[in-house]
Amino acid sequence: MNLCFIIGKIISDIEFKFIVNDRNKMSISLFVVELNNKSRIKIKGYNNIADFCYQNLRKEDNIILEGYINNKMNIVIYKINKI
Repeated sequence: MNLCFIIGKIISDIEFKFIVNDRNKMSISLFVVELNNKSRIKIKGYNNIADFCYQNLRKEDNIILEGYINNKMNIVIYKINKI
């Protein structure tokens, strides 16, 4: 597994979804972050992280996050903080 640290600004609205499989429920938040070099990265958060993102973060917020890169080249969040 890999580990990455990202500092950037949220440039999209935070999308919030639910996935229900049999007995399992999962919440997902999706948004795009722009880095200092103008690169854009898709970010995903699951369950408690998704809830935190949806409730506390907004477009134009500056954030720092810790996560990993999945097989679709998206960042999956472990920890996130507003700067």
